[in-house]
Amino acid sequence: MAEVRSVARSRPTGYDGAYRGGVPVRVAGAQLNLCVGDIAGNEERIAEAMAWAEAEKADVLLLPELAINGYPPEDLVLRPDFVSAGLEALERLATKSGNTTVVVGFVDRSDGPSRGAADAEDRRVANGAAVLRDGAVAGIYHKVLLPNYGVFDEDRYFAVGRDPAQVWDLGPLKAGVSICEDIWLPDGPPKAQADAGAEVLFNINASPFHKGKAREREAMIVERARASEVPVVYLNLVGGQDELVFDGCSLAVAADGTIVHRSPQFEEGTFIVDLPLRGEVATPGSVTEHLGAEEEVYRALETGLGDYVRKNGFGQVVIGLSGGIDSALTAVIAADTLGPEAVWGVAMPSRFSSQHSIDDARALAENLGIRFDLLPIEGVYSSFLETLAPVFAGTDFGTAEENLQARARGAMLMAISNKHGPMVIATGNKSEMAAGYSTLYGDMVGGYSVLKDVFKTLVYDLARWRNKDGDVIPQSTMDKPPSAELRPNQKDSDSLPPYEVLDEILALYVESDVGVAEIVEQGFDPDLVSRVAGMVDRNEYKRRQAAPGVKITVKAFGKDRRLPITNRHTPRLG
Repeated sequence: MAEVRSVARSRPTGYDGAYRGGVPVRVAGAQLNLCVGDIAGNEERIAEAMAWAEAEKADVLLLPELAINGYPPEDLVLRPDFVSAGLEALERLATKSGNTTVVVGFVDRSDGPSRGAADAEDRRVANGAAVLRDGAVAGIYHKVLLPNYGVFDEDRYFAVGRDPAQVWDLGPLKAGVSICEDIWLPDGPPKAQADAGAEVLFNINASPFHKGKAREREAMIVERARASEVPVVYLNLVGGQDELVFDGCSLAVAADGTIVHRSPQFEEGTFIVDLPLRGEVATPGSVTEHLGAEEEVYRALETGLGDYVRKNGFGQVVIGLSGGIDSALTAVIAADTLGPEAVWGVAMPSRFSSQHSIDDARALAENLGIRFDLLPIEGVYSSFLETLAPVFAGTDFGTAEENLQARARGAMLMAISNKHGPMVIATGNKSEMAAGYSTLYGDMVGGYSVLKDVFKTLVYDLARWRNKDGDVIPQSTMDKPPSAELRPNQKDSDSLPPYEVLDEILALYVESDVGVAEIVEQGFDPDLVSRVAGMVDRNEYKRRQAAPGVKITVKAFGKDRRLPITNRHTPRLG
């Protein structure tokens, strides 16, 4: 793990880890990449951080929300053995604690009722933060505000904490401890803790990433510090877990709102910050700059893919390279995060594939240094058509013949995966997924979908950003009109509106849940809006069968957006 220091200050002679009046509190943070269910592995990482913080004579060490069990554990919390294993790990960690007070997240048992839920069964577990020191569990805080929106289902699982104003004595210093959502509301538990005399507020998190969230979150933390006139230290998880990515970006904010420390996004690391208390002037220490808009998304995609591959035990990935922009960007992200030796590109041209697409796929593979194979599908495709000729007789060439090509390619990629072990990566983007411009069991096959939450216009932005230091993605790939190349002279624009227009409508309809009438009021053609909304609604069944992919927006397909497949509701224009 990288180590970052902030606001180095001298300690009193004979400093023994306890707060002394007039001396800043020394807070250590461990922004860790942990894994759901790997309780033994998580315990080992936590113990290492504890030993480091003790050696650094830190007053307090903060670790992420549910660090012992991993976040989000989902229905694992319903399994008694899972909860017991985490509690046993907590007890072992407690015995290793010393002068440094440790705040660590875990799944606790609870006898508290659910929040007046209509269902018959009370929640029997809580989202807890344990306070460890001097070889024992000194106390436990249970999360009070349980998010139940977007990707969050915490009210489904956890009992509500019943002591929001709880304050801990750390020698003469009084501290408030809270968990993630608790600090998002202005009148949440941290305010109650500050009102009860807390001199510093500690908030441990597993806060999922979306574009721009780091700045939004920071503005909120600054406001909480200023409003309470108490310093806040915000410690976040980092890494990928299925669709979710956690960007870290941990913070220490002085009572006047000064950013004293900011950890890097998407990087593991530890930090020490000597946080000024009781009116002392804050001096900014190690404050890492926020990433730019494209780089932030690119790093999130790298993190999501890399952790999905590594945490699920895959050594290699295989990608169908069409010569188009989506497969090119997917391959570049894979090579950047996994290494070129772990990426296998396969071009599978049909009778409709252009030579420039084949050349672009080969050039991309050479630029990346990945394995490349050319496996034409003409023989397979012809065999399909010949076999189906009796039942296709008398019909025109259409969607069935187009999709057979995609499905032949999907079958070949899966065969390579079965024979040699690499995970297939799907290459479709959010625009295609939204409009249903994708083929089940064809280009949608794969264990993971890197661009699932990335609109087509953003795909081009990311490709241009990645090419800023040299053309890794061939310029001809960037310049040519998008095409599935499943029939002669085909272009995406034959079936879809221009992506610049389509993506604006999709952002409103899918991500912001704006009705079609309201979208039309913003200046879009009524017939076009109705058409796009219809495409989105008709293709829910496809998305339900799609591979998981990295969430980078406020509303991704999957856990974020849950609509019935069987649905006769027709959006109204007025």
